[in-house]
Amino acid sequence: MNLRWFVSRTVRQATDLRKQVWIILNSQRDVLGEKAIAEVSSALEEFAGVLRQRTDDKTLNAAADKLEKAASQWLKPYPNPGARENFKEFLVSGVLVLTLFNFFVQPMKIPSGSAQPTLYGNVVTSLKNGAAHEVPSRWWARALDWFKGIDYHVWVAKDDGVLRIEPVTTMAGFIKLQRFRVGSDSYSIWFPPEHLERDAGAFQGQTFRKGETVLALKISSGDRLFVDRCTYNFRRPERGEVIVFSSADIDRHLRDYNGAPILIPNTHYIKRLVALGGEQVRLGNDRHLVINGQRLDASTPHFENVYSFAGPPRESVYSGHANDTVAAQCGKPGLAPMFRDPQTTFVVRPNHLLAFGDNTMNSYDGRAWGDFPREKVVGRACFVFWPLTGRFGLVNR
Repeated sequence: MNLRWFVSRTVRQATDLRKQVWIILNSQRDVLGEKAIAEVSSALEEFAGVLRQRTDDKTLNAAADKLEKAASQWLKPYPNPGARENFKEFLVSGVLVLTLFNFFVQPMKIPSGSAQPTLYGNVVTSLKNGAAHEVPSRWWARALDWFKGIDYHVWVAKDDGVLRIEPVTTMAGFIKLQRFRVGSDSYSIWFPPEHLERDAGAFQGQTFRKGETVLALKISSGDRLFVDRCTYNFRRPERGEVIVFSSADIDRHLRDYNGAPILIPNTHYIKRLVALGGEQVRLGNDRHLVINGQRLDASTPHFENVYSFAGPPRESVYSGHANDTVAAQCGKPGLAPMFRDPQTTFVVRPNHLLAFGDNTMNSYDGRAWGDFPREKVVGRACFVFWPLTGRFGLVNR
């Protein structure tokens, strides 16, 4: 029977018919009379007997017609059967998608620039002060930029007035909106990035005259990627992999000198795993990690880009990993308090992990808050699906 189902389209159609009639019969048992139930059940048994025999297609089609007539005579028709079937398929597909996301992959948006240039977060660029010419004048050019994750926002005040910046509102649980108002004129930005007012150079209470540019922004959206939740069920995370971990409950243990949480509670962080439980870690002035006495370099798997730097450390450029001595020389003292100098040794606790950001001069990471429990790992960065830039595809370095 199984072989016939694979090779015969007629057998597949007959099997599907029997299944559908059986489902409808069982769903209507509480509203059908005894005779109707008996007639349809008898027709199903007879059809099943024909289906088990090695009959030709003509005989099988005749039996299928007989079953279909019995079902039409005794079963109650559903209103709008086509819409009902489509809705059922939609629900089944939805369950499959949710199952996929819960157990195998999880979509994530990169919120900040700590992983640049491997993965980009939101970047807001003000186009005031003579840079407004960067906004493409043709619609198709703006459309091409949209596929690269770039939006332009230019707002010229229509009235005299004072700038009022409204708090971000959330609709339907995930749609975010922020409004800006000058007089009776307003401008809305959907899905605004964090610290939008600061990056835009727009502040509550600013006065604008009619015709003045209030906002001129280029917003580059953060990368959207899939997180592989499955692999680490079969093996442990490996050094150099870009991992995602949850800060839930971690903030209870990691606090600064004033007792405030070091990590943002109940969110996700994405960093590069650099050391495992029990390992001794040092960070040299040459911006290379030393694990158990072994110096990492560009030949170390997953560190090919991180340690391919040249020149002084810079933001959003691969620059190795800076300790606090190097950071202070670049005007950022206190960036890496756990790694003050080349002699400072940090020992990763058992069953804990240590992770750094690739954007070493603009990354809040394990150099400041140390290690975290291994069980907090959600998965590894797997595939960038938006925007359509050179980073689209597998995250493998």
